[in-house]
Amino acid sequence: LDEKGHKMSKADGNVVAPQTVIAKSGADILRLWVASSDYSDDLQIGPTVLQTASDSYRKLRNTLRWMLGALAHFKPGDAVTYADMPELEKLMLHRLAGLDPEIRTAYETYDYRKVISVLSQFMNTELSAFYFDIRKDTLYCEAKSSLKRKAALTVIDMICDAVMKWLAPILSFTAEEAWLQLNPAAEGSIHLEPFAHILPEWIDEALAAKWQKVRAVRSVVTGALELERAAKRIGSSLEAAPVVHISDGTLREALDGVDFAEVCITSAITVSDTAAPAGAFTLADVPGVAVVPKLAEGKKCARSWRITTDVGSDKAYPGLSARDAAAMREYDAGNG
Repeated sequence: LDEKGHKMSKADGNVVAPQTVIAKSGADILRLWVASSDYSDDLQIGPTVLQTASDSYRKLRNTLRWMLGALAHFKPGDAVTYADMPELEKLMLHRLAGLDPEIRTAYETYDYRKVISVLSQFMNTELSAFYFDIRKDTLYCEAKSSLKRKAALTVIDMICDAVMKWLAPILSFTAEEAWLQLNPAAEGSIHLEPFAHILPEWIDEALAAKWQKVRAVRSVVTGALELERAAKRIGSSLEAAPVVHISDGTLREALDGVDFAEVCITSAITVSDTAAPAGAFTLADVPGVAVVPKLAEGKKCARSWRITTDVGSDKAYPGLSARDAAAMREYDAGNG
């Protein structure tokens, strides 16, 4: 049917020819529309429907492209073992291990719509809007020898390999292109490869429960900073150093051992168990948490854009924070 629910016919001029779609948008857009459709009902197609498929495809492709860009700096010899990984990396492997049986079952039952739904949610929400957003500072600014940076690249390599292979039966050309970009010397094709080997040992429900609480508190901080940005009191979240009042002991406990400023992408953050002042920002679905926005103190690091009090502490790198100066010194020593 066309977009208005009318049967297609040459007489009405509402026919959408596959060749036309492929010539204009590429075969993978058409394949994505097919896979995303509920084939138990009448199928509608037209410019608006195809634009939705194009938007979904662009998000998936951009996520793959970002991972490929990050992995240009990864050497297999730098891989970090699971035991040595930070909690955030273990959390993402937990998510990967949870997706594996779900996606395999969906393929076995020909439920391609679920494959796309699950992967789109994972790649757009879990990866782009959460994990990658937090880890950009680590990937771009930590020293090359940093364990945290190597762990992030290790996990991105695992995620990229799994996602490419999960998408390959549907986005066949895009997956092949991405796989050859990551494995330029490889012979054969991604379509001759089995799905990635995901270890069930990566499942950690206790860790997932802890980070669900961390993300709940983070959502309150993000909400408060959005209002500050809308009011033009800050331009970037890195200009902020909010105070987070948490009366719920279980939520406070969940933040133990977590670099919460890093998670919230702020230059600093203070967690307090004192009562929040009147007017503090709250969210109804996260009781016991209130945020008071505050500007970060110090100078802006020219490299990381964090605002800290140690910018200029290293005389050789006067515009950088101590962390970034140390990273640049290591880089310069290796490229001198």
